[in-house]
Order: sequence, then structure tokens, then C-alpha cells
Amino acid sequence: MTQIHELGALELGKKIADREISAPEAVRHALGRMDLLDSTVNALITISGRSAYQQAKAIQKRLDAGEKLPPLAGVPLAVQDNISTKDILTTCASRMLHNYVPPFSATVIDRLVAAGGIVIGKTNLGEFAMDGTNETSHFGPVLNPWSTDHLAGGSGGGCAAAVAAGEVWYALGSDTGGSLRHSCSHCGLTGLKPTYGSVSRYGLVANASSLDQIGPVAESAADCAAVMALIAGPDPKDSTTQPMEFKPEPVNLNGLVIGLPEECFLPDLQPEIGKAVQAAAHQLAVLGARIEPVALSLGEEAVAAYCLIAAAEASANLARFDGIQYGYRPADPKHDDLSDYYCHTRQQGFGAAARRWIMLGTLILSAGYYDRYYLQASKARRLVKENLQKALAQCDLLLTPVAPSTAPRPGAGPDDLYNTCLANIFTVSANLSGFPALVLPCGLDHCNLPIGFQLIGSAFSDSLLLSVGTAYQEATAFHQLRPPHVGEKT
Repeated sequence: MTQIHELGALELGKKIADREISAPEAVRHALGRMDLLDSTVNALITISGRSAYQQAKAIQKRLDAGEKLPPLAGVPLAVQDNISTKDILTTCASRMLHNYVPPFSATVIDRLVAAGGIVIGKTNLGEFAMDGTNETSHFGPVLNPWSTDHLAGGSGGGCAAAVAAGEVWYALGSDTGGSLRHSCSHCGLTGLKPTYGSVSRYGLVANASSLDQIGPVAESAADCAAVMALIAGPDPKDSTTQPMEFKPEPVNLNGLVIGLPEECFLPDLQPEIGKAVQAAAHQLAVLGARIEPVALSLGEEAVAAYCLIAAAEASANLARFDGIQYGYRPADPKHDDLSDYYCHTRQQGFGAAARRWIMLGTLILSAGYYDRYYLQASKARRLVKENLQKALAQCDLLLTPVAPSTAPRPGAGPDDLYNTCLANIFTVSANLSGFPALVLPCGLDHCNLPIGFQLIGSAFSDSLLLSVGTAYQEATAFHQLRPPHVGEKT
């Protein structure tokens, strides 16, 4: 018998709508899973059980009265802890915001709640979403439900770990250089980095504003599509948003051209990943797609441009945290002058890795270095986008690995800035260009750790990506695999 936590988000939503399962029952089950497992995986920073119950009861009352609600009504979700939630702690996994409770919610949260979504918890992440392994969290790293000897990966690993562990049925996270996609790949889940401007960033605590994008994490592409249908679209509070037609429909893959860049199969690529990605390409060919080799440079230049731009934007965005307006304040407020107070506040409020990233960004933007580094990185960014556009002119979608290796072990990340950035070699191009990218699970390695692959499309091809992803998942079962022994050492 399938247990509630083994259902997909849409499956649970249908059972709630059909009144086979009540919304309060779904909340109780989620809280039970959190109580059982989260002390092991550390996916959640805050659990909002009381408010979740209140929301669930209100939704159930509407359903019992015969009201027809959207497909995900009554389904509990988790939200990455850098997305503002009214009256719920939003810490960004930093001491700097350890007690910050926003007076407002992000637009994406307002839209989900209006559609009957139940926010049941805030997920763990690397401090201010600035590391690639989530080890810099003030609350400790997120461990992988598939093997707690490994990390969930990505700065936002809490979202993926919470869904993979069956604590929630879907989550919202942010993706700056691939963090949402990495954690989905490492935890055997589906995740979408939407087109830049398709989803409002209002209420997202900014890391790198021109790269950040909020997206869904779930079991399947169909679940992600259901979330996107609720959160996508223009928002007057975010001037970067644009109208878009979002209508994922069943797609016939006959005639669809998918480009497979040979440059992706690097010498450092874990061999099992290469085989799994090739097998995914073969499966898409069986479904009717034409797989064609394409030229796509994935050099270290893109990674370098990403690191420089991300660090520069992060240093500017995080300059507001000074202990005066809001944020952490030292216990001893006595200092010689205001500058000394700022330094003391930021020294104590930010972790070591965040301080390094901020200092790098400050250096890049300073006189004498701006032209040499930031302007050059901006030029490289334009070349990366042009390169992607040329490749996509030859095909409908691109297929690549997500990461050079499966889930890392603790201790592999935050002190090695260069290699941490280099792990994003397959993902940063989508952020630099603003193009959408979908991650789908496609196998397991010899350690029983998940492997994912990535589909990249042109701007606002999100619907096509999700339709192709759904077709792939209707023919495969990788997205239905579950961690064999969640919470146990392997």
C-alpha cells in the first residue's frame, strides 16, 4: 500500500480534492515525518506546524462545502529560508538574520497560499545561498536522505532533502548558479530553474540579483508544472518580470531536435554520470527525438565570469546588513565609532565563507579592479549567452549533465572556492543567459547515489521543457525511486 509521503504532489492534491485524505491529515503526516527524520537530515530550520494546521482546517472547510480549489490545494510545501514568509522566521541560514521575522510574504508565497498551498516549514541552505554544498549554514549542513554520509548538495539542499525524505511533497528554492539543480540531481528529484523574469523575485533575499531565480522542486515534471502554473507571471513589485504563456501540454517528441554537446563529457566527469546521461539521450531518441551533436563551449571562462559577477552582486546586496537597520547586533554595543560598530557586527554576523565572498566582491568592484575584472566578466557573460543562442539555433533543447560527480561528502566545499565554483560548470550558463533549465533523475551510481541530467531551452521555453520532461518520466521510473533507508548510515 502506498503511503501518503510516497505520493507525488498532484497525486496527493487529487486525493485531498476527492476527500480520500484530508488536508489536516496530510499536515499531520508531514509533521510526523519531520519528527522522525529531520534530526538526521537537517533539512529544515523552522517548522510552522500550528499555522499549517490552521491553513489545513480552513482549506478542508472549503472543500467540505463543495468548493473547487486548484490542484495543489491542501498539499504541504516547504520554502527555502531565503524567501520571505510573513510571521515565519526567515534566517537565510545566517547568524545575521537569526531572529528576522518578515512583515510580508514573497509574491510566490502569496500566490501559492491563495491557491491553497500550506507552508509547513523553512528549509536549510548555505549562508545567504552563497555556497555550493550547503556546509556554511549557521544551523549545520543538510545531509542526503540517500546516504547521510553525503551532502544534499547545492546551496539550497534543504529543499531537495525535505522532498526526498518525504517530509513535504514539493518545495520552492532559489537558483543562482545551479544550486537548486545540483541538489535535485544529488537527491533524485525534478527541479526547474525558470527563465529569468518568468517568476517574481519580490521577497527573495537577494544574493546575486541578475542571476537569482525562484523555482520548484518536486518528484516529477508534472508536479513542477503545476507549481509553475501558480507562481509564474508578471508582478508589479518586480520590474524584471514579463508576461509569458505557460501551458505545458502533452508533446510528441517526433521531430524534436535535442543537442548533445560533446564538450560535456569531460575527462573529470564521473564515468557513471556520462553513461546515465547518454542513456537518457537514448531514451529520448526512442520516444522520437533526434539527438544531434552540437558545439557548446563549457570552458572555465563561464565559471570565472559567474564567480566574479555573483561575488560582486552579493557584496553590494549584503552591504545593507549592518546591525543598525536590521540584522544581528553584537551583545556589547560599545564601540569607538560607527565604522567600528559595522565591522564588529559583520565580523560576528557573517560566517567565514560569506565574509570571503563579500571581500572578493568588494575587491572586484573597487577602483583599479572594476575594469580588469567586473567589466571583463560582463563581456564574457554576453559571449556565454551568444554561445548558447548559437547552439539552440541548431536544436530545440540542449542535454547536458548537471554536475561532474554525484553527491559530495562533508568537508569537500566551502574552503575550496575555485573547485566549488568549478562544480557548476554545467549549470552557470543558464543563469548567465537567463535561460530555463530542467533537471530530471536518470540513474544511480555504484554507491546508490542519484544521477540527474539537464535540459536547457531558449528563453520562455519553460512549458516545452516540462512537457518533454513529463514525456521522459512517463517512459521511465527514475523519478519514483525512493531513498532505501532514509536517516540511516549507509
